[in-house]
Amino acid sequence: MDYGIDHMSLNEELYKSGALEALAYFDVFDFPLSKQEILKYSRFPNLCALDNELNALISDELIFEVGGFFSIRNEVSLAKKRNESASRAHQYHFQAQKKSKLISKFPYVRGVFISGSLSKGVMHEDGDIDFFIVTSPNRLWVARTLLILYKKVFLLNSRKYFCINYLVDKNSLDIDQKNRFTAVELLSLLPMVNEEMHQNIIRSNSWLEKYFSGHFHQNPEIQPLNKYRLKSFLEAVLNGSLGNVLDDFFMNITLKRWRNKFGNMPEKDFQIALKTTKQVSKHHPSHFQKKVLKAYEKRMELIRIKVSNLPQTVSESA
Repeated sequence: MDYGIDHMSLNEELYKSGALEALAYFDVFDFPLSKQEILKYSRFPNLCALDNELNALISDELIFEVGGFFSIRNEVSLAKKRNESASRAHQYHFQAQKKSKLISKFPYVRGVFISGSLSKGVMHEDGDIDFFIVTSPNRLWVARTLLILYKKVFLLNSRKYFCINYLVDKNSLDIDQKNRFTAVELLSLLPMVNEEMHQNIIRSNSWLEKYFSGHFHQNPEIQPLNKYRLKSFLEAVLNGSLGNVLDDFFMNITLKRWRNKFGNMPEKDFQIALKTTKQVSKHHPSHFQKKVLKAYEKRMELIRIKVSNLPQTVSESA
């Protein structure tokens, strides 16, 4: 496919390569992208193809180069903010490694990943470390409850370095909400413990090819899933009927509490933001996904208007 873009073909090619989509999406977070990041969050085969489109988009003033990054806004302050957030993220890296190893020691935890802003190499001043955790089947709620108890008792309920908001069991890695938000979160997952589980997640979500070329995170410091005596002992105790009863009990009591606390949330939103099943636990009460996708669509609509107003002249593609 020829990725050279002229004024006439831009309308037709706008959604095929994904550069504008990627930049519009991350603009929701005031987040300009580097060239390598645009390549990661789009469908270009290589940097050469990406360079051709970036040059055309800059020429048409649809995007701008700001402080070494690219953005749909011509604001240099975005680059400064991005660099400050990246520096802050670097300071969180040690805690992320430390807490990931700790989480892996809990019963039935089979994989630990960083999600949220830190997985994208930035951290806001009021940010926290978000964890995406894979568990054994039928013991997700046992694992989650033990992790939450640890946070409440030993961390005084602080989530700054220990935000446990998304768990799935290892037989349910195909994420059902297949949209740009979940696609970005899956692609940017930073594997911390168990590389094999990361590969399983990639294989289970082949639908990501609709959005990206497949440049997943690699982490040279990823840790293996080690065996621990206390973990093995507790799993041996809870592998029978006691564990079945506890898992059901912890799920039901959590669901009841969330129903009481977030009872005003529309049911459709509740089923997405606070999904509570034997295979999945999500705790996103602000329904951040919905807000982000709405803001993204507004930006894309503005881009469509700008594209429609471009001079309809045809130039030869290289």
